[in-house]
Amino acid sequence: MSSVTGARAREAAHRRPWFPWKSVLAHAVLTAGAITMLIPFLWMLHTSTMPVDQAYKYPPILFPTRRAWENYTIALSLLPFGRFYLNSAQVSTLITIAQLLTCSLGAFSFARLRYPGRDAIFVLYLATMMVPFEVTLIPNFVIIRTLGWIDTYLALIAPFAFSAYGTFLLRQYFKTIPSDLDDAARIDGAGYLTVYWRIFMPLSTPALATLGIFVFLFSWNTLLWPLVVTNSMDMRTVPVGLAMFIGRDQMVQWHLLMAATAAATVPSLIVFLAGQKYFVRGITLTGIKG
Repeated sequence: MSSVTGARAREAAHRRPWFPWKSVLAHAVLTAGAITMLIPFLWMLHTSTMPVDQAYKYPPILFPTRRAWENYTIALSLLPFGRFYLNSAQVSTLITIAQLLTCSLGAFSFARLRYPGRDAIFVLYLATMMVPFEVTLIPNFVIIRTLGWIDTYLALIAPFAFSAYGTFLLRQYFKTIPSDLDDAARIDGAGYLTVYWRIFMPLSTPALATLGIFVFLFSWNTLLWPLVVTNSMDMRTVPVGLAMFIGRDQMVQWHLLMAATAAATVPSLIVFLAGQKYFVRGITLTGIKG
């Protein structure tokens, strides 16, 4: 028996390739893709520290004579970027919290509650994802104006307080949670809200973190809606400030614009790096069960 096992092991070792070329090729392709994705970001940082007399050279200068770090101070002082940052931080944080609450409640309903027409309602709910935001822009604006919310935080937050995508993402994750847990809680006398808050929410940290990252990044980078519903400088957000920065002069000062853009990416990087481990796990687990 041992001789047969040894022969099989030797045969398997003989068949095994001496060099893992598939793994090396896959890593090479992924590395090349990562470098390609990093080039625009690195070029932004490079341009943001170039002196004004070298920022417009063609062909571009790869190694400037000095690094003009004062570009960041100049760029952030041209417009009230401090106020823009505060507005974007408040709006993005509140939208993220609102979506985590509303989407998780909707996902729990679609994943666990039983009522007539549940699946049909869910399909119709998902169908709204196929409607571009530009189609609903004017109706949303009319509603916001009728309510008297123009140039307020409510105008920036309310239309994005819920989403079909977030509901779908959390529903897929909720369906991976064993039904025995909520059945046991129901036997012990727990209501639906207790099951939702005490069982599903603690077990769904990866999915909630994933959705939170998506929502925060989307809210932070939104330009069109804040541009439409805000009038005063005190209510502008960072993307609107960058757009205003481009329109200040006939000639775009690329070194200053890149400095302001680099500063605007810092919160997004912090949020993504803080939730990276949950993000990877949440993306892996959502969608296991249909």
